[in-house]
Order: sequence, then structure tokens, then C-alpha cells
Amino acid sequence: MNRSIDQITPLIIGLVGLAIVIAVVVGLFILISFGRTWIQARASGVPIGFIDLVGMFIRKVNSSLIVNSMITTHKAGLRISRDFLEAHYLAKGNVGQLTQALIMAHQAGIGIEPRNLAAHLLAGGNVTDVVKGLISASRANIPLPFDQACAIDLAGRDIVKAVNTSVDPRVIDCPSPGVGSLASKVTLDAVAQDGIQLKVKARVTVRTNIERLVGGATDETIIARVGEGIVSAIGSSIDYKQVLENPDRISKAVLAKGLDAGTAFDILSIDIADVDVGENVGAKLEIDRAQAKKQVAQADAEKRAAEARASQAEQEARIYEMRAKVVEAESQIPMAISEAFRNGNLGVMDYYRLNNIKADTDMRSSISGKEMRQ
Repeated sequence: MNRSIDQITPLIIGLVGLAIVIAVVVGLFILISFGRTWIQARASGVPIGFIDLVGMFIRKVNSSLIVNSMITTHKAGLRISRDFLEAHYLAKGNVGQLTQALIMAHQAGIGIEPRNLAAHLLAGGNVTDVVKGLISASRANIPLPFDQACAIDLAGRDIVKAVNTSVDPRVIDCPSPGVGSLASKVTLDAVAQDGIQLKVKARVTVRTNIERLVGGATDETIIARVGEGIVSAIGSSIDYKQVLENPDRISKAVLAKGLDAGTAFDILSIDIADVDVGENVGAKLEIDRAQAKKQVAQADAEKRAAEARASQAEQEARIYEMRAKVVEAESQIPMAISEAFRNGNLGVMDYYRLNNIKADTDMRSSISGKEMRQ
């Protein structure tokens, strides 16, 4: 019995010693891994323990990021729980951006529920831009609810720029190089009723309409509508001089059409910046029309000439055909005379008399030909 106890005692001592060594190693690992973070948190007044740090390590949470965010919000006067930041981190959220946005909102005196801001960040939004937009709207006394600001941000619009434009209107050139269907145009070309072309440049002053920013049309629609309105207004002018004398009439007519309907902007003014006289389109069209008529007439004349030449060639062919028939008939006369001799219908004296008549006819023809040549 004593021998058995003597054998077990060293084993127990060895196990106890191993446990102590393991405990010391684990303690050193925890101290080395989390000691600096724990000391930093305690020195900053953030209550966090070693067990919390080990738990974050087990849950694969970046403990340094969480602790730094808690320290930052604590120094800014905010009380953000560790569980909230951990949950946001585990949801693949950007803890640093969330913390920065919360501090910006708190310092600006804007009350935002942290959970709502975290939800917007998880939805793919930019909470920093949302907070900046809310701050700008608050300073400008523009009513902008948090939900509407998030909707504007998720729609891909620059909310800060939109709020600033709502306060400080901006100018859009029409046409605007590189924007919309008129990107390649330098001027808006239109033709008055008298046929004179006018080249126009306009400037549109717009202000962002926050309520229509989500779903509203952008700059391209404004430029296209204003361009169409200017071309239509010039086209309805009887004389190009009316436009040159009073360009403001064109801008007023375009502005009265309510071109900002369904867009993200309110059009404040449309100003004609420059008007140049272009080509005389009416005269050019008349010249082109006359040239076309001339070509048609020439084609008709050539057609008639070709028909006349064809008819003349046909008549000449018929003449040659009739002459061939005459020659053929004349070639049959000697044969007929011979046949008359054989049949006794023609005598020798009749034959001589016929030759005399023929010789007399030839002589008369020869004399008349000479007289005609003289």
C-alpha cells in the first residue's frame, strides 16, 4: 500500500507541474497578446477585461479595432457599447467609418441613432457623406430627414454637392461639352422662318430640389430640354433679326415651358450668352432645289434627244430598206425586157425607142444637176 502511494505521488506532482506550466504559458500569451490593448483601454477610461479580449479573439473579431473605436467615441463624449461594435464588425461593416460618422454627427449636434447609421452602412451607403449632407442642410436651414438623406446616398447622388447646390445655385452650359446628346456640339444651331441660321450658346442657372433628387433626371435632361426649347423658339421666329434684337424673348419663352418638371433641379433662369449668324439655309436650299430641277430638265432633254436620234436612225434604216427594194425592182427590168422579146410583146424599134427615152432622161438629169451646182 505504501509502495503504491509512493508510485502515484510523483505522477501527481508531474501533472500538477505540467498544469502550472500550461497556465503560466497561457497567461503569458494572454498578457503578451492583449496586455497592451487592455492597458490602453484602462488608461483611456474604457471598461474592458481580459476575458472580453479573449472572447473577441475566439470570435475572430479585431480587438484592437474595437477598442480603438471605443476609446475614440469615449473621448468624443459618446457611449457606444462593445457588443454593438462587435455585431457591426461581424456583419462585415466598416467600424472605422461608422465611428467617424457618429463623432461628426455628435459634434455637429445632430441626433442620429447609431443602429440606423450602421444599417445604412451595411446597405452599401456612405455614412460619412450622409452626415456631411445633414450637417450642411442643418446649417443652411434646409429640412432634410435622415431617411431621405440615406435614400439620396443609396441612389448614387452626391448629397453634399446637392445640398450645397440647393443653397448656392450653379450654372450649366448649354450645350455642355462632354455631357448628354449635345456633347459634340459647340453651339445650338437653329433656323428662323426667313431661312437664316443662328448659332446660340445658353447658360442655365439651376438649384437642386432635394425632394425630387431621388428619381429625378440629371443635367443631361436639363441640357436636352433647354436645347430643344431654344431651337423651337428660334424656329417660330419670323425674322432672325427679332432674335438678335431681343434674345431675352427666346429665354423667357423657353423658361415658361416648365422644363424642370421631373428633374432633380429647379431652373432659376435661362440666359442667352451668345448669338452668331450662320449660313443662309433658305437660300442654300433654294439653290439646291434649282440645281436639282436643272439636273432633272437636263436628263429629260437628253432623253428626248436620245429618242430623236433613235427615231432618225430608224427612218434612215427604212430609207435604206426602200432603196434596196428600188434596186431590186430595177434589177428585174432587163429580165422583163428579155421576156417581152421572147414572147413577141416587144419589137426592136420599141427597144430603140425605149433606149432613146432613157438617154434623153439621163441628159436632162445631168443638165439640171450642173445648173443646181452653179
